[in-house]
Amino acid sequence: VLPIDKSQWMTSHDVVAGLRRTLGIKKIGHAGTLDPMATGLLLVLIGRATRISQYLVGLSKCYRGTMKLGVSTDSHDIEGKVVAVGNAENITVDMIKDMAKNFIGDQLQTPPMFSAKKINGKKLCDLARKGKVVDRDPQFIRVHSLEITDHRGDEIDFFVHCSKGTYVRTLVNDLGERLQCGAHLISLCRTTVGNFTIENALTLEEIEKMSIGEVADKLIPPWEAIPSQIVNQNLSACD
Repeated sequence: VLPIDKSQWMTSHDVVAGLRRTLGIKKIGHAGTLDPMATGLLLVLIGRATRISQYLVGLSKCYRGTMKLGVSTDSHDIEGKVVAVGNAENITVDMIKDMAKNFIGDQLQTPPMFSAKKINGKKLCDLARKGKVVDRDPQFIRVHSLEITDHRGDEIDFFVHCSKGTYVRTLVNDLGERLQCGAHLISLCRTTVGNFTIENALTLEEIEKMSIGEVADKLIPPWEAIPSQIVNQNLSACD
């Protein structure tokens, strides 16, 4: 397992393709997609480690982000088209903090149309680009914490700790709707996945300057990457 610090506007597939070229290894995947506009921690799986993807994609994640009040987009972030403009002049930080508390806990979230989620074998984002909107079943998510950390006018910084499958940009959109002013995500950085942290991640540029031996020293063995509670559960099932 190789923790990567993904650059903005790269897709998760771009990261995998770049590593295949650099390392000369074909069998490479990842555990948990990041949107192109998002930066931060992407867990890359190399060789036999691709087999443990199922144990890593379900780990909880932490993000730092910034939302902009007063504007809603169809993708819920800066990549989308503006669909509504509201008035955020009277929205205070205390109001935002109070409303954010309503999003903490177990809940159902409807996936956005602009997402890689598939319905009947077709990606929602491909349908959305054709102007189509289809019914999506709400998905269970858990938000462990959602904190407002700073603000600059209508730009609000936040930190969120959430379960797998959570669309942070949709959290932002829904928060804007509750505040009746609209909001969209303008930046996002994934800082942790389970016990993995961005501080120990490498950029593609750094890896390109390293020898194969130096990269090998940074790899985390699969048995160390799988959370201990999962290992214990599997061992108990075998008893």
